[in-house]
Amino acid sequence: MNKRMIVPLLFGLLGAGILVRLGLWQLERLQWKTEMLAQIDAKIAASPVAVRDSPNKTEHQFLPVKAGGVITTDEIHVLASVQKIGAGYRIIAAFETNGGRRLLLDRGFVAIAAKDSPRPAVSAEITGNLHWPDEMNSATPPPDQSRNIWFARDIAAMAAHLNTEPVLLVQRHSSEVALVTTPFPVTSSGIPNRHLEYVITWFGLALVWLGMTAYLIWRIRRRTN
Repeated sequence: MNKRMIVPLLFGLLGAGILVRLGLWQLERLQWKTEMLAQIDAKIAASPVAVRDSPNKTEHQFLPVKAGGVITTDEIHVLASVQKIGAGYRIIAAFETNGGRRLLLDRGFVAIAAKDSPRPAVSAEITGNLHWPDEMNSATPPPDQSRNIWFARDIAAMAAHLNTEPVLLVQRHSSEVALVTTPFPVTSSGIPNRHLEYVITWFGLALVWLGMTAYLIWRIRRRTN
């Protein structure tokens, strides 16, 4: 082998090795994320239980629950969007349970035009999941209190505004005779899982790197012959 080929060859093999290792790491991450999402899906779909006393995000995120009570007219409207439908609002209402508690209830989605439509108080049995959404960041605007428009579900702020416990029950099913919202239930679909894309990217770059290395070696060999 020509001595001029050694450094480019070593550099090419080292670079390709690093890229392949990154691809293998993303494969491990893909397996971990797939298993985690399967566990979350199983938890979401499990048999509902009564709402725990003082539930918290660490232990009770996605916990399926069932509770009966009165859905009040006290509401918060959170700007949202549904695929293939468009913009609208999540209706977050104060829910007074038969046990004397007052919780936040995410009733689901309504179109823009239905934002201020009357939604009378109604007794119902709600089945859904407890959820502590992570929607707030430094770019989230403060609520427009004059028009009752919120831009994210901020559990603490919504609870203070509606005088409820800082506990959000996201409706999946309701015993209401006529639903006035479209349920927007908890799913794992909002949890990103792009690791397969990263796997393809790293392995693809490794192939490109090897191809470029082979081309460089060919050029060096051709010049020295």
